[in-house]
Amino acid sequence: MRTRIRERVTCAVGLGALFVFVLTSPAFAKHPNVLLIMTDDVGYGDIGCYGATQVRTPNVDRLAHEGLRFTSGYCTSATCTPSRYSMLTGEYAWRKPGTGIAPPNATAIIQPGTTTLASIFDDAGYATGVVGKWHLGLGKNSKPDWSGELNPGPLEIGFDYCFIMPTTGDRVPCVYVENHRIAGLEANDPVDVFQGKNPDGQPTGITHRDSLKMDWSHGHNQSIVNGISRIGFMTGGHAARWVDEDMADVFTKQAVAFIEQNHEQPFFLFFATHDIHVPRMPHPRFQGKSGCGYRGDALEQMDWSVGKLLDTLDRFNLTNDTLVIFCSDNGPVLDDGYKDGAVEKLHGHQPAGPLRGGKYSHYEGGTRTPMITRWPGNISQGESSEIVCSVDFVASFAAMLGSKLPAEAAPDSFNVLDSLLGKEDAKGREYLVEQGTRTLGLRVGEWKLVEQRRSKKDRQQQVRA
Repeated sequence: MRTRIRERVTCAVGLGALFVFVLTSPAFAKHPNVLLIMTDDVGYGDIGCYGATQVRTPNVDRLAHEGLRFTSGYCTSATCTPSRYSMLTGEYAWRKPGTGIAPPNATAIIQPGTTTLASIFDDAGYATGVVGKWHLGLGKNSKPDWSGELNPGPLEIGFDYCFIMPTTGDRVPCVYVENHRIAGLEANDPVDVFQGKNPDGQPTGITHRDSLKMDWSHGHNQSIVNGISRIGFMTGGHAARWVDEDMADVFTKQAVAFIEQNHEQPFFLFFATHDIHVPRMPHPRFQGKSGCGYRGDALEQMDWSVGKLLDTLDRFNLTNDTLVIFCSDNGPVLDDGYKDGAVEKLHGHQPAGPLRGGKYSHYEGGTRTPMITRWPGNISQGESSEIVCSVDFVASFAAMLGSKLPAEAAPDSFNVLDSLLGKEDAKGREYLVEQGTRTLGLRVGEWKLVEQRRSKKDRQQQVRA
């Protein structure tokens, strides 16, 4: 009897050891690192694997060659702030007041305690970071404390680390923020930001237009920083101000450093390029490279940044352990306030490809963007026509991590993980609400309903009738 008991115990211990081995074996399926690359104003037709021939994007094309290219991949909004809000929260931005294009002094739009894409990874034990464009507000009260602590911000909604630009390149303040403070700010030169007034009679894009390195076409004619006039006025922070030509290098270096510092643990990195948003002022090594003006040059610079991150994954043998997602925050735009040759130097390039509309528009070109997923060994190379959207990332990755979302969280986010991974017979979402600047569109299957906003004259005529 004792022999049988001993044999059963030995067997149980053996099975337990085997179970532990299987769980810890590299061959056992595990949650991947996630590298989310969101570009800025990159259209459906701006990438080689989506039909572009006038500009070269070999690194993004490599992702498509090794992964899954979506022909119905979407953001929710045709402008940046609402698109980024919905991606991080899983909620359509039009549901929440105050999610329009954030002005220079915008305070935190996503409040602490909100379930976000970052927080679900953080709760799962991942190192979490955001590098690049933020444009979701910082701080609290009536305006950010630019020379003090910028809290709340990314660190209060699930990110462990951030190195960001507060708004976007055509708006002040033209500084980087690392975690809670402006990077490189000198104590004796505090920063302040003003909207609608010139606080100290400083030169502007109107008064000193002849001195600009890039002329403006509309708006964008207030404070001059690095020879480019912006939206809004800023004072101080001279040592901390960015150089536009170096921006892609700076952000790429910070993103690479995040991977280097966290390569031995699971990580989630949100890399938000500023390319190809205006002002398009690429590094001199890219200027003139594309033959399509600074907009085309910025596209090739963006692709270079992608390549540097992919090289870093290769260097640490993380390629097979990392799910990479490439997408854009909204569709393309040519003249967006600066005379940078975007219109004159297209040379047949079609930024939105075959789609109608672009940035600001509720037509397909405003919200249908490039979207690619790659995870070698788990995603087969190919093409998918399933409808997926960046608003679905919250629910999809929560499902991947085995996390249960609170009942009130991510109300518009669907679990389309199987579609993102290209699983056989997987289905994407059945419908999607798409937001323009003042109107909405609704895609259901192969049909789309577009809201038409009547002019003031039409409304007056109807009232008189």
